[in-house]
Amino acid sequence: MNFSVGTNASVATQTRLRTGDQKCPQSGMCVTCLDGCPGTCEIGKSAIRGKEVLYPQPFGKTTSAGQKKYPVDYSHINIQGTAVGAFGIDADPDKAIFPAVDLTTRLGRNGDIKLSLPIVVAAMGSTNVAANNWDHLAAGAALAGIGIAIGENVCAMDPDSEIKNGRVVHSPAMEARIKAFTDWYDGENGFIAVQANVEDTRLGVQEWCIEKFGIEAVELKWGQGAKDIGGEVKLNSLERALQLKGRGYIVLPDPEDPAVQEAFKAGAFREFERHSRIGFVEYESFMARVEELRKAGAKYVFLKTGAYRPADLARAVKYASDAKLDLLTVDGAGGGTGMSPWRMMNEWGIPTLYIQALLTQYCDRLAAKGAYIPPIAIAGGLTLEDHMFKGFALSAPYVKAIGMARSPLAAAMVAKTVDQNLKEGKVLPEYKAYGDTVEQVIRSARRIKARLGADYDRLPVGALGVYGYCDRLAQGLRQLMCGARKWALNYITRDDVVALTPEAARITGIKYIMDADREEVDQILG
Repeated sequence: MNFSVGTNASVATQTRLRTGDQKCPQSGMCVTCLDGCPGTCEIGKSAIRGKEVLYPQPFGKTTSAGQKKYPVDYSHINIQGTAVGAFGIDADPDKAIFPAVDLTTRLGRNGDIKLSLPIVVAAMGSTNVAANNWDHLAAGAALAGIGIAIGENVCAMDPDSEIKNGRVVHSPAMEARIKAFTDWYDGENGFIAVQANVEDTRLGVQEWCIEKFGIEAVELKWGQGAKDIGGEVKLNSLERALQLKGRGYIVLPDPEDPAVQEAFKAGAFREFERHSRIGFVEYESFMARVEELRKAGAKYVFLKTGAYRPADLARAVKYASDAKLDLLTVDGAGGGTGMSPWRMMNEWGIPTLYIQALLTQYCDRLAAKGAYIPPIAIAGGLTLEDHMFKGFALSAPYVKAIGMARSPLAAAMVAKTVDQNLKEGKVLPEYKAYGDTVEQVIRSARRIKARLGADYDRLPVGALGVYGYCDRLAQGLRQLMCGARKWALNYITRDDVVALTPEAARITGIKYIMDADREEVDQILG
């Protein structure tokens, strides 16, 4: 069975086949490749534009997620409901209602990071699509009481940053990102963290943010679910390319090469690529870095790892346990990003369901020895309330939050766009039916306006979209949990889900639906 989709053509890379759906299953090429075709497929476009076609287009203005259909995914797991009992509340029809479900969760070694809703917005760094929407996203996260992490490369990519003796001493972009959250933070629910890659660590970004802004949470990064190399962005000016090469980045093609400069000025290509370096994980250096950050004043230290091979996942779990980290985020393949090579996004890494199944096994092994298991967030294409429930159940009791990035960013972008459309009188008919003001069209606006008072007028309107999206997830998750008779997250267990196929049961260790409750059934039926 071929699980690949769009092997030689995809809307992500703006490529298509001359023969449409008639293609060779393995190569993805047209069944008949015609001499005279202008070349609209991946191969043809690559012949003309080369490595530009590696990436989703238009680069920096979209987020993208893999199209590959995996043999088993979260749709092969179903949520169990029951008509019996109540966990976390009195079994009283007047009390046990779905609005009473408690969705708060706690992270940190001592459980002192509180989230109103169990969502962590996974780090988004220096890409244009993240930077252009950060104010909306961060403000919405703060209002919703969830966690958010500032991603890699923000300081070094800031054209106005100051770097002295190899260390950052000023960055308006980083300051603005932190302020976008703290301006709306209630001081109790949610958090903001600063992530670091190789370049950030060399620049002392996390230490500077701790000292300058009082940042309490920092995140070490091993990778993400969309790629296993450093982050990429595109640069549309020679000046920026030279600046970033001077700051130590890998910039392709070499902007210092006179021939390259001439080709760029002649229009042979329009963008340079900036690449980050990859890190190399070692136990001793990892533990030393965690200790350095704690001595520098970090109250909480997190780790985010990507969809690497099983041994690397085992290292992440073991190192996070030994270092007593405050959060481990595991990001499976298939999740969304805005800056990964398209084929890598589809064909590299362990898909989320599979990596979560392995994660559960590894946590069970350490827990059986009495080891510390850090709070865990599972990420990788999880976007709706049923995904959240399954994410908690499949790795109960270890998962304490769900990591998301592309979906809350989409919520921010849509609300921002609807606001602009309202101002221009171009709102879609399905929204126009509600009125012609933000307060009429965006359902969360009136609630937030009443909450903020005069401050409402300075709120980035995309924040309303993030808050509204979170509000929907909260009610949807409460309804699913109420149906399972679980009134708090810590009551969710692996028995609350079933596998729809024997293969899904084998991979996850969750009971096959035809075997579920067998012992109880025998007792009931005698």
